[in-house]
Formats: sequence, structure tokens, C-alpha cells
Amino acid sequence: MLLLEVISGERLAKPERGKMRVHKISNVNKALDFIASKGVKLVSIGAEEIVDGNVKMTLGMIWTIILRFAIQDISVEETSAKEGLLLWCQRKTAPYKNVNIQNFHISWKDGLGFCALIHRHRPELIDYGKLRKDDPLTNLNTAFDVAEKYLDIPKMLDAEDIVGTARPDEKAIMTYVSSFYHAFSGAQKAETAANRICKVLAVNQENEQLMEDYEKLASDLLEWIRRTIPWLENRAPENTMHAMQQKLEDFRDYRRLHKPPKVQEKCQLEINFNTLQTKLRLSNRPAFMPSEGRMVSDINNAWGCLEQAEKGYEEWLLNEIRRLERLDHLAEKFRQKASIHEAWTDGKEAMLRQKDYETATLSEIKALLKKHEAFESDLAAHQDRVEQIAAIAQELNELDYYDSPSVNARCQKICDQWDNLGALTQKRREALERTEKLLETIDQLYLEYAKRAAPFNNWMEGAMEDLQDTFIVHTIEEIQGLTTAHEQFKATLPDADKERLAILGIHNEVSKIVQTYHVNMAGTNPYTTITPQEINGKWDHVRQLVPRRDQALTEEHARQQHNERLRKQFATQANVIGPWIQTKMEEIGRISIEMHGTLEDQLSHLRQYEKSIVNYKPKIDQLEGDHQLIQEALIFDNKHTNYTMEHIRVGWEQLLTTIARTINEVENQILTRDAKGISQEQMNEFRASFNHFDRDHSGTLGPEEFKACLISLGYDIGNDPQGEAEFARIMSIVDPNRLGVVTFQAFVDFMSRETADTDTADQVMASFKILAGDKNYITVDELRRELPPDQAEYCIARMAPYAGPDSVPGALDYMSFSTALYGESDL
Repeated sequence: MLLLEVISGERLAKPERGKMRVHKISNVNKALDFIASKGVKLVSIGAEEIVDGNVKMTLGMIWTIILRFAIQDISVEETSAKEGLLLWCQRKTAPYKNVNIQNFHISWKDGLGFCALIHRHRPELIDYGKLRKDDPLTNLNTAFDVAEKYLDIPKMLDAEDIVGTARPDEKAIMTYVSSFYHAFSGAQKAETAANRICKVLAVNQENEQLMEDYEKLASDLLEWIRRTIPWLENRAPENTMHAMQQKLEDFRDYRRLHKPPKVQEKCQLEINFNTLQTKLRLSNRPAFMPSEGRMVSDINNAWGCLEQAEKGYEEWLLNEIRRLERLDHLAEKFRQKASIHEAWTDGKEAMLRQKDYETATLSEIKALLKKHEAFESDLAAHQDRVEQIAAIAQELNELDYYDSPSVNARCQKICDQWDNLGALTQKRREALERTEKLLETIDQLYLEYAKRAAPFNNWMEGAMEDLQDTFIVHTIEEIQGLTTAHEQFKATLPDADKERLAILGIHNEVSKIVQTYHVNMAGTNPYTTITPQEINGKWDHVRQLVPRRDQALTEEHARQQHNERLRKQFATQANVIGPWIQTKMEEIGRISIEMHGTLEDQLSHLRQYEKSIVNYKPKIDQLEGDHQLIQEALIFDNKHTNYTMEHIRVGWEQLLTTIARTINEVENQILTRDAKGISQEQMNEFRASFNHFDRDHSGTLGPEEFKACLISLGYDIGNDPQGEAEFARIMSIVDPNRLGVVTFQAFVDFMSRETADTDTADQVMASFKILAGDKNYITVDELRRELPPDQAEYCIARMAPYAGPDSVPGALDYMSFSTALYGESDL
């Protein structure tokens, strides 16, 4: 009857003496019915056995009741009641030495297990450090007394019985330990809440570290670009070919040594950014927005400016080398022509200033007059050379020749001297004409000699000048043109030799007349200073220069043939590498949009492509070496290929970036699939829907394409204001950076995020409330007691002071902090 009252909570009437057994059985049956209604299975237990005092049956029923109402509800990590209680004890006593809980009998004999449970939750009640394993009675009595006095747990066990028994009763120990579990269940909830907060804070700390790493890497890369662009934009010309060649070598070092690591950094920066955004989406955090000027698009823009400056700098270097080469050629040509002209004008002014006609005889005057006419003819013949000298000087000025002042001074001196010669020539002619009536005719043969010798002498000087003239060519066709012109010149030599013999014949005839008629001619031709010896000497010089010119043209022809071989060697490799890069780009594009195999298969396939691409690098380096040989040979064009080294470099860099970006996209898809619990069939369905509306195979969907895809998947998005607002909300999720496109990764995140089991701000807030003991605020001591040191300090540094009416000194606002973790407010 007492058992029935305890279970049902009702006061039963005491039966009369005569009807005692019947009433007892009735009362016990009511108790047994109540126990059965609570889900307790009673096997072979009846009211008669209990009324008759069957001790075994009665004790078995009592254990069943204890097991149902005190132990059965205990569950740790989805284990059974007994296993869950044992696991709870093991976890709570794990930090204590000499405590090893493996069961509910001999593991508790020394009493340290009970003391450890009390000390773990209420360390102020027991000085655990003073307990000894060899004194079990003291340990057990201490634990039982403290539990009864401070934890309201009745003393169900006797210390002497436990110590004196080889194997203590398992059910008794289990019943007593369950009392500790229920007494400390509130602390268990606090520990669970602390674990949840630690998990959330760890994710937040990791994401913040990734953001700091991105900001630093982006800042360093932008700073390198900012320092490099002014160097590439520096167009300060050099005065010598050697200095410009050094600049070109510095530029090659930049291309080979300094830029490739930065290309890798840029690619790694994009990969880190995409990985960070994926982790933020998976942890239900807002998208990461880098500092102003450090977006991926900003870095791409800065990189584009760098490559534009690089291209312009290379073009400028090559143009400057061409200009300096042209300047050196023109300067040498100017010096040669100026030296020839100065040598010709030497003494001409003194000759024109002579007044020998005043004391000359008539025949001498006539001779002087004719001589002057021949000089004027020679002067007119030299007019072209003076004009050429002036034209070369003008071109040197236009091309900014560094020694233009000295060239201009020399040219001005020649022009002034030329003008003075013209004035002196005119003045002498006038003087001779005044006395012409006093003169007699002079020997016509001398005059004929002078008239024919002067142009012939001028021709020889021109021939010597042309044969000594330097030349610059860039193709075999140009050198063949010079060779053809030289052969044509050699074909004219026989006729020129006939003219020389004719002129010498005139001179010989004059000598014969002088000797025959004893004419007093003072031994020289009065009409010209050109002697037969001078004609013969210049003719011999021309004949010597011809084979030298042949040798120079032959050497240049060989050099151009070598250059042509370099062109063909470069073109042969470039015509293979260029299409190979394009083919690999197309194959990678097909892999990224096709659905052959699992994501792991696609990732494996892409890594094989990446390996084959990396193994292709030696061919790129070989092509770079051929390109360097071409540049060192000053070859500026190549008709055998449409590919330049710049095209190959850009294609190669784009190929490396594309394969790395595609691998990162597939890795993020795997990360999303595993985190969201998406099956491979679902991922294939997502890819099929995405590809169906990606009609241009760009790997992204425009807003209208994405909207059509959503409608096909069952989303009700109409053209009314409500539908437009809903679509705008969805676009803000899949395109947080407002780029106007939706990637496949963002599409998969959207399709799976609605059903994902992720932490929320409310869950974190509820966890903090448990740690705070249902208060609206939490204190510094509570945070440091319940959380690991580093995460406790993290919360203390970021939580705002609590300003509610129930605030106390040092109270912190965990609600605003929890909301800020998920981007719903500012920390």
C-alpha cells in the first residue's frame, strides 16, 4: 500500500483486518498498472508474490522502477542508458589521476571516482589533492557525506560494504551514480553550450585569419605593381646602343625572374579568395568584402595596366634600338661625306682670292677664265653633296641625336663655307670677264681635257664614296637588292675604263703638241687641277674597293641567312605551341561544363591536365631561348608565323591560371557537396540544369538565364513587383559582389543552403544564455570559467557592455555579439 501511494501520489484507505489480503492485492495491482502505463515491462511479477513477501520478486521490481525513472532517460551521444551513464562518468573523471572508470563495480571501490565527480562540478567542496588511493574508506565516506550535505543526494551505500566486497553490487552503484548525473545535469547543458560556442568562434577566428592573409597578400601584390609600373613607363632615352642593350637585358631579367613569382601570387590570391567565400557560405557567414581598392577585380585591373605598360616598354625599347642604330649609321655617313667635302674645299677660298690675272698674259688670262669655268662646273657637281650633308644633319636632329650640336656646328660651317665659295666664285668670274677681251684663245685640248676629266673625277669620287658607304639591312631580299646594284655598277667599269683612257689620250695629245710647237704652257693644264696621275690613282683605288665591297656584301648575306634560320626555328616551335595552348584551353573548358564521372573523377582528370601542362614548360623555355637569340640578332619581324613570343606568354599564363581556377572550382564544389550532404546524382542534376541555360558555354548565367532556370526548377517568380522583389533577394545571395553573373558554385550553394543544418545566431544566443544562467548578460568570470582561454579572451575583447535595466558592473552583451557573428549587425 505504501508503494502504491508513493508511485501514484494518492492516499489509499487502510483495509480492514478481515479483508486485509484482498485489499492488499487490489492496491498492489493498481501500482503495477500505473508502472505498466509508464512503459515498464513487468515479466512474471504479480500482486500475490509481492503481498506474500517474495523478496526476490519485490527487489527485481524495485530495480526495474529505478532503471525506468532514474537511469533510462540518461543518454550521451545516442548510447543506451547504461552506456551513456558510463561514458558520462569517463569523460568527467578523465583529467584525474588514479581514476579509471570502466564499469559500475570494482572501478568505484577506492572512492576516488565519486570524489572526482564532485570535484569536477563543485571543486570547492573537496580538496582532491589530499585524497589517497590507499585509503578507500575515507574517500568513500567523504564523498557520501558531501553528496548528502551539499548535493541533497541520500546516502544509499555503505562504505564498509563496498570496501569489504570483492565485487560491489552493480545496480546499487549505478543507482547512486545516476543521482550524481541528475544533480549535475545543468552543468552538462552548460558544457554542451560551451562546446557550441567554441565551434562557432573557431570558425570565425579561422575566417578572420584568412581575411587578414588575403588583405596582406593583396596589398603586397598591389604595392609591387605600383612600384613596377613607373619603371616600365620610364621612357628616358639613352645616347648609346650599349646603354639601350643593357636596358633590354634588365627587361629580360624582369620577365624571367621577377614577374613569374608574381603571376603565381596573383593566381594563389584568387584561389584563396574563392576558398574563403566558400567557407563563409558554408558556415552561414556574410560574403567577404575586401578593403577598398583590394578587390579581385581591382587587382586584375592593376595587372592589366602592368601588362599594358610592359608591352609599351618592350615596343619602346626595340624602337629606341632601331633609332640608335639608324642614328649611328647616319652619323657615320655624315662624317664621311663631310670629310670628303672638306677635303675638296680645302684651299678653294685661297685660290678664288688670288689676283694672278692682274699680271698674267693674254693666254694666261684665257687659261684662268677657262679654269674658272671648269671650277664652277666642279662646284655645281658638289652641290648635291652639300645638300646631302644638310639633309643628313636635319634627319639627325629630327631623330634627337645626342651629339646634334657638334653635327649642326660642322654642317653650318660647311654651308657658310659653301655660300662663301659661291660668292667668291661669282666675284672672280666678274673680274675675269672684265679682262676677257684682252685674252686669246688657249689650247682647246686642255679645255676638252678639263671638261671630261672633271665629271669623270666626280664619278670616281662618287663611286669611292658609294663603295665605302655603310649599309644596314634586315632581310635577305634587301641584301640581294644591294648585291644586284653592285653587280650593275661593276658592269659599268669597262666603259669607265675606256673614258679614262680617252681622257689620258687627250692629255698625251696636248703634251705632244707642246713638244712639237714648243708652246710655253708652264708645264700644267691651266683649266683644271686634275692630273693624269690623280685620275690613275683614284681609278686604282676604285678597283681596290670593289673586292672589299664584294666581301662585305657576302658576309652580310651570310648573316641574313643565319637570321632566316633563326626565324624558321622559332616559327616551327611557335606554330606547334600556340595551337597546343588553345587546344588545352578548350579541353579544360569542356571538362568544367561536362558531367563525365564524379567530381573526384573530374578533379583527377584536371590534375592530370595540370601535370601535363607543367611538363610542357621546358618547351616554353626553349622557345624563350630562341626568342632571345632572335632579339640579340636584332630581328624584328617573322613572316613564317603569326605567333609572337608575347602571344605565347599571354596564352601560357592564361592556361596556368585557367587550370588552377578550374581545379579550385571543382574542389569548392566537392567541399560544398560534402558540407551540404549533396549526392553525386543531385550534383549532376544541378550541372545539367545549369548547362541547359548556359547557352554561350561561358560557365556563368546572366540574370535572365538564371531566372529561367529557377522557374524551370519550380520557383514561382512572376513579373509582378512581388516576383521581382523575390528575384532581387535571390540575386543578392548568389551574386553578393553585383557582378551581373551567377557562377555554378553560387548556383549549387543556393540550391542546397535552404535545407542545410547550419548554426544560427539564435542557437549561439541560446548557448550563451545557458552559460549565463538564463540572464540577459554574461560576466567576464563566467566566460573565463566556461570557455577555453583564447576564445574567452576573444569574446571579452569584442563584446559590448550590457546596457539593460538589470545590468551589473562588468556585464557584457552576448546578444549583439551573437548577431554580429552572422553579419546581422556590427561588432
